[in-house]
Amino acid sequence: MFEKPDAAGAEPEMRAPKDWVTILASYREPSTLRSSFEIAVTFGAFVLLWALAWWAMGVSYWLTVAIALVNSAFLVRLFAIQHDCGHGSFFKSRFMSDWLGRILGVLTLTPYDVWRRAHAIHHSSSGNLGRRGMGDIHTLTVAEYRAMTPGNQLKYKIYRSPLVLFGLGPAYTFYLENRLPFGFMTNTKFWVSAMATNVAIFAGLAIVFAIGGWAPLLLIFLPTTLLAATVGVWLFYVQHQFETTHWDAEADWQLHEAALFGSSYYVLPSVLQWAVANLGIHHVHHLNSRIPFYRLPEVLRDHDYFAEGNRMTIRQSLSSLRLRLWDEDSRRLLSFSQARALP
Repeated sequence: MFEKPDAAGAEPEMRAPKDWVTILASYREPSTLRSSFEIAVTFGAFVLLWALAWWAMGVSYWLTVAIALVNSAFLVRLFAIQHDCGHGSFFKSRFMSDWLGRILGVLTLTPYDVWRRAHAIHHSSSGNLGRRGMGDIHTLTVAEYRAMTPGNQLKYKIYRSPLVLFGLGPAYTFYLENRLPFGFMTNTKFWVSAMATNVAIFAGLAIVFAIGGWAPLLLIFLPTTLLAATVGVWLFYVQHQFETTHWDAEADWQLHEAALFGSSYYVLPSVLQWAVANLGIHHVHHLNSRIPFYRLPEVLRDHDYFAEGNRMTIRQSLSSLRLRLWDEDSRRLLSFSQARALP
């Protein structure tokens, strides 16, 4: 975990979180050439694997599904690029970023303008106990859980189970919830964003069905999108759900502290780190969301403070699945059994 500085005169690598924002501003400038290369490589590979999977239907359905599952990695990467577009960090032009994001939203099943607003709320309220519920994994405190009825405690346990979070949850979110912008229904812009995305998605699926029938939808579209959705939800989970994460009551909450101390550095093998477009370097991203994903490794290279703080390996991330309640006294995320052992 991070060592949190106590005084304004701390060593350079022990600055207060808000001081790092200014330092990290030097990494914010995107490269149009690099961004264009990243989208071309990712989108090109995605289309190529879709075509290859379609061709493979004439050879083996199992081969088709295997290729579709591999292609989910490129769909995750397209979502990561859409994510950067939402932060205005992919192109210098906001217009170009927004329209690329809207196009990618059709492939990722995510209405861009709705998601951008919800994600902005997440960034502005992450770690705030008084503003939970938008763009986060619902987390109760130990006191809140103890005050619930047995029936509601059971509902929370079911919600926090891996089967729901990573089985039913991704399918519900990307296939159903994203189709209607509940919570944003009064804003015409968000409604148009959702409906236009829906029309484009269903038009694309209709064309695929007209050419190939149900087979490409069931053997290519479904495996690719479902695995990508599951990986996306998993990444979002481990980015904020770990033992030493950071939550505060509204009165004590501070944006930059929550961003730095409440976000993990998910250490992945290089091929996986490439596939998720450096989303594992989440603590830096939350501290300065305008840094393009391909410049995040520069921050780790230049500042050991970020390379060592809140590190989480794949094995450690699996153990975080048992952590489900925030204890305000010990300031730790606890398992149900650990919470029961508290006085």
